[in-house]
Amino acid sequence: METYLEDYITMLRVEKNLSPKSIEAYKRDLTRYIDFLEEEKDINNLEEISPKHIRGFIRVLNDAHLAPASITRAFSSIRSYHSFLSGENLVQQNPSQLLDAPKPSRKLPVVLAVEEVNRILGVIDTAKSLGRRDLAILEVLYSAGVRVSELCDLRMIDLFLDSETIRVTGKGNKERLVPIGPLARECINNYLKYERPTLSKKDKNLGKIFLSRNGRPLTRMAVNIIFNKWVKASGIKRKVSPHTFRHSFATHLLERGADLRVVQEMLGHVDISTTQIYTHLDKEHLKEVHRTFHPFEKKGK
Repeated sequence: METYLEDYITMLRVEKNLSPKSIEAYKRDLTRYIDFLEEEKDINNLEEISPKHIRGFIRVLNDAHLAPASITRAFSSIRSYHSFLSGENLVQQNPSQLLDAPKPSRKLPVVLAVEEVNRILGVIDTAKSLGRRDLAILEVLYSAGVRVSELCDLRMIDLFLDSETIRVTGKGNKERLVPIGPLARECINNYLKYERPTLSKKDKNLGKIFLSRNGRPLTRMAVNIIFNKWVKASGIKRKVSPHTFRHSFATHLLERGADLRVVQEMLGHVDISTTQIYTHLDKEHLKEVHRTFHPFEKKGK
């Protein structure tokens, strides 16, 4: 069965300008979908795909106990693929148009208290090897709320320390300017002055800010290892990751009255509904404060 999958992938790369990671996710979802279709005895070509086949594939994913978010993403990939096929007149109908997307239950992300963030940052020993680098990394993660991939991609030309701003390249290669604050600026300056010169090797670092011991740009895995090292040293037992700092950044801003649209812009969210989940976290925080400190609540304890 001719699927035109490679044509679709080329469109994602050239026209949509998606990142390699996003393209790989689309390809993985659709390869699994096409494998399923080719096992169906009543399908000989794309024109014979109907809503019942898509529903059947979603049932298979549910039976495999995939995470709800993964199933929703797979459906989104399928819908986009069929829209491409019909838009290019490769098929006459789009069977996914008649179906509603599965709605996953959205778990609230884990958020650290300000005191916990300070506790993690406070255990980093800048007198030790690469301590200044590690502190600069964690300060930027929390001060700017960037994704780990965005932090790893930061280049020297993206630093505007006089104005306490960094230029971040997010999803779809979209750039945004994000403030970092005086503490993060100081930490970056100290790293650039005392540690980066000993790490930097011009043929290896590609102009990236954060480097490994061998002078190469840090990977996302390396940043995760660094983060987990200092979380463990702080004694915090909860399961957290560098992305937890991003969640905490957004929640702490909203708790203190920041405008939702401004937070959306700093996070690089295309859809404000993605940012709105942090308003739910803010409400949960208010409830917790009420339960903890209201005199009538305390009487019942």
